Amino acid sequence: REWTMKTSIAFLLCLSFFPGFSQGRVVGEDETGFAECNVFFPGQVPPEGFTEPFHVKICQQYNREPRFATLYSTKDKIPLYSAFKYTKPAQNEEESWLVEPQIDDPENDLREMVHEADIVGTVANLGANQALTSDYVGSGYERGLLNPSLLNEEDFQMATYTLTNAVPLSPSVSKSWHRDIGRVVEQALVPHCSKKDHLYLLAGAVPSNVQVKGKVTVPETLWLAACCDAPEGWSLGLVKKMNDENSLEDLTVGELEKQLLAGIHLFKGSCGEDKQSQEKTEAILQAVSQIRSGEQIGTSDNQEAKESGLVRKVAGIIATPFIKLLELLIYVFVELVKFVFYFLWLVIKRVGGTVLDGVYSLWNGVVSYLKAISMVLISIPYDVGRVIVNIFLGFLEIVQDVASLTYRILRIPVGFVLHLAAFPYHSICAIPSVLKDLAAGIGGTFSLVIDATAALLHGFYYLAGHVVKRFVPKGSSDD
Repeated sequence: REWTMKTSIAFLLCLSFFPGFSQGRVVGEDETGFAECNVFFPGQVPPEGFTEPFHVKICQQYNREPRFATLYSTKDKIPLYSAFKYTKPAQNEEESWLVEPQIDDPENDLREMVHEADIVGTVANLGANQALTSDYVGSGYERGLLNPSLLNEEDFQMATYTLTNAVPLSPSVSKSWHRDIGRVVEQALVPHCSKKDHLYLLAGAVPSNVQVKGKVTVPETLWLAACCDAPEGWSLGLVKKMNDENSLEDLTVGELEKQLLAGIHLFKGSCGEDKQSQEKTEAILQAVSQIRSGEQIGTSDNQEAKESGLVRKVAGIIATPFIKLLELLIYVFVELVKFVFYFLWLVIKRVGGTVLDGVYSLWNGVVSYLKAISMVLISIPYDVGRVIVNIFLGFLEIVQDVASLTYRILRIPVGFVLHLAAFPYHSICAIPSVLKDLAAGIGGTFSLVIDATAALLHGFYYLAGHVVKRFVPKGSSDD
């Protein structure tokens, strides 16, 4: 996806240097009005009263120049109005439809309108807030332009072919809308505005409850508001009902505002509606009436035109299935191309993922190998030092054992000699103690014999006295 986005951006940057490349800009909430596109409003003041959060301001640009302004409804997926000025129409017009990426993905890097096929897969939520070509295919509706390309010179026409300037219209209503608006502007409005560059136009749509494919809202009515901001200025409103392709109601701008949302003000100060020339107003309304009646007369009184129209209608009925089939084939081809690109992208993603996984595994193996080698190289000095220390400690232990053994060997004769030298001293010194102990023993023996003899004599005395007392009769006290 990143590769596709970079390729698309590079492609768009290259295209931006060539004439005919359209671009647009979504105006942020912090900017006043429509930024550079405020020049398409009288006094550079946009309409007031469109305050819903899903109303998005777009400054539609072409070749890096503002061409017209659009208020887009992301809820209904259609523009609510487009503001522009009349320019000399071009003879040839080339239809090439564009989309506005920033409506769906405000965070993307694309700052211009681009072809839908160029951004598939690179813009997040494409089609979430705006209509796409696929929403119209097979629906029976055409992409009707609010700012008609036929009212713009060649340098402006490409900018009008954006889906943010289109609403779903039946083929007959689309044809009558562009025909009526073109004739009214060129034959009724432009001739009565002294300064053509001061003719401001607002073309809008009122959403209905009908939706195409449950997404794009079909308009209930189409309207046009014109303002000639000149010394002898004037303003005018026109309304076309969707259920009557031949309807074209003229009314004042104030009456038109009442048919729209409450609190809507299309032009600053109503474009001098209360001070406009009555003669100019009548002349414009007469021209509009002539255009309207001329269409009706042409369709009812001129038999040749009627027959020609019938032939065109029959041809249209016959050609419609082939046109629908062609649209279906184009749609299938576009979807097939999208599928092929998606498949190629998936294959590239799979192959790239496999290659990246292999490279990642190889990198991990190299890192692990280098890490193991590094650990071995680092451990070599440590092991060498440890061996040297162990050898030194072993040598110290050997020295200690030799010293200990030498001490023990030398200690035996020294002790013997000492003990042998001390024997006479200890022997002579012990004689008095021995004699003392002998004398004490002899004295104790005699004393023991004397004590035993005395005890024996005492015992005999006691026995004799007891016998005498038992067998000799007692005498008187005198005896």
